[in-house]
Amino acid sequence: MASKLTAIVMAAGKGTRMKSERPKAIMPLLGQPLASYVLRALEQAGVEPIIVVVGHGADEVKQALGENYLYALQSEQLGTGHAVMQAIPHLPPDALYVLIAAGDSPLVTPEVFQSLYETAVQTDAACALATALLDDPTGYGRILRNERGDVIGIVEEKDAAPEQKAIREVCTSFYCFRADALRDALPRLSNQNAQGEYYLTDVIGILAEQGARVVAWQSPDPTLLLGVNNRWELAQVGNTLRMRILKQLCSDGVTVVDPATTYIEPTVQIGRDTVIEPNTHLRGNTAVGANCTLGPDLYLQDCTVGDNCRLFRSHIIQARIESDVSVGPFAHIRPGTVLHNGVRVGDFVEIKNVEVGEGTKVLHLTYLGDATIGKGTNIGAGTITCNYDGERKHRTVIGDGVFVGSHATLIAPLTIGDGAYIAAGSPITDDVPPESLAIARSYQTVKAGWVRKRRESKHGAGGTEQ
Repeated sequence: MASKLTAIVMAAGKGTRMKSERPKAIMPLLGQPLASYVLRALEQAGVEPIIVVVGHGADEVKQALGENYLYALQSEQLGTGHAVMQAIPHLPPDALYVLIAAGDSPLVTPEVFQSLYETAVQTDAACALATALLDDPTGYGRILRNERGDVIGIVEEKDAAPEQKAIREVCTSFYCFRADALRDALPRLSNQNAQGEYYLTDVIGILAEQGARVVAWQSPDPTLLLGVNNRWELAQVGNTLRMRILKQLCSDGVTVVDPATTYIEPTVQIGRDTVIEPNTHLRGNTAVGANCTLGPDLYLQDCTVGDNCRLFRSHIIQARIESDVSVGPFAHIRPGTVLHNGVRVGDFVEIKNVEVGEGTKVLHLTYLGDATIGKGTNIGAGTITCNYDGERKHRTVIGDGVFVGSHATLIAPLTIGDGAYIAAGSPITDDVPPESLAIARSYQTVKAGWVRKRRESKHGAGGTEQ
């Protein structure tokens, strides 16, 4: 797009129908602020700078949306026209065209903005506005046309006469204005209407009365332009976005077994020939390699996963997993964990802030926290690293090729050398040298016939066996 094209995004509203203390613009949608979808579509269309009009919870909105945008403050919410007035001082002096978008329309695509801009330029219009034909236009401003079919204005529903409410063509809050026409028309707005607000939609009538050309670009898919006003609409839009993401993944060579139960956020990347089983949740900055099988029943957030991994029925957050790794079922992998190539993690294992070396096995009923484990080591069932002494956390270091027997308790700080053996059931408190056997348990004593003698003594004393 042309370098002299800029955009204004309206994100100042409270969103009363959301019934939330959180500003509407940053209501979460697939892990992202609601307004971020519109901003991303504008960026992908090559538009800059982008001016975001903020109002309710302005500081919170700016923090959530980031520093890549200019911000204009609408301290009082006096209507959409008033919101755009606050952004006008931030327009670059050489701006020729201005795209205006509502921040609560997350289904919009870069192609919508490209089409609006191209329509305005090709028709030499003062404004090109996006319209849609809806079977139920309730809540939307209606497009008014003259006998020649020219757009002559927009009437908001609360100000519409009964015959105007029957019009199915609606305004969708997406516009491309010629910058000089917008600057000239905004001061002419009035708040003499049912809402007592300055409507941006009234600019269309002002331009038409001046003889300026106003054209409509009618979206072939009205859903792209729909706004979100309440939590149910947010859920419906989220489902549509989810299906869009899954469809694109399938087009890129990923298999999604059951789209209805698969939740993948837009920030996730997945390699070819990976299979997503049912009830899999992939969130945040997660990147998955090729030829993996994820799920069923998997939660993965802010992780990197290599190729040829098998992860299922587990909860994994902020971990780095290399290739040929198996995790599950029922494992909990916590932040700071690194699983190197070929690691196997089995059922009911919890790992936190641990680097696990290549080919190491942690297969059953184990807690590992704040540790470094070498290559080719076997961690037996029921092993625990005792990393917390009640005041501070300490680290356990286990070398290469170590065998840790079942139900061992490793009390940090502790170092176990390469090739060492830890006997089952041992609480280990001191460092173990390489290739050494550490045993820390009392000797077993067997008293032959003890049960029979005990029973006979009880009978001899007049007792009865229960």
